[in-house]
Amino acid sequence: MSTKYVVNNSTVETVLSWVNAGEIAIPEIQRPFVWNASKVRDLMDSLYQGYPVGYLITWKNPDINLKDGTTSHGKKILIDGQQRITALTASLLGHQVVGTDFKKSEFKLLFIH
Repeated sequence: MSTKYVVNNSTVETVLSWVNAGEIAIPEIQRPFVWNASKVRDLMDSLYQGYPVGYLITWKNPDINLKDGTTSHGKKILIDGQQRITALTASLLGHQVVGTDFKKSEFKLLFIH
């Protein structure tokens, strides 16, 4: 029996580097970013406190259409975790998000320790 999947532990820094390198892509089947600022804040708080924040599920397939109109060509296709990845890139890397209204916006979080 062959293994159908592999589970890897990756740091947030590693996942963000994949995003910056264009190794992770969002398929066109994914919904728009719907989280509000308090959900993003709660995700960041959970990470800071060391709580688990769920799995990311990716799939390699060269023929999937992406949200940006291109084809995946061997990238890691994000099947589950798009809201979390988008929240992380917006809050930690300053990337803009496109919401359900198709407008771009930014998240600015204040961290008080």
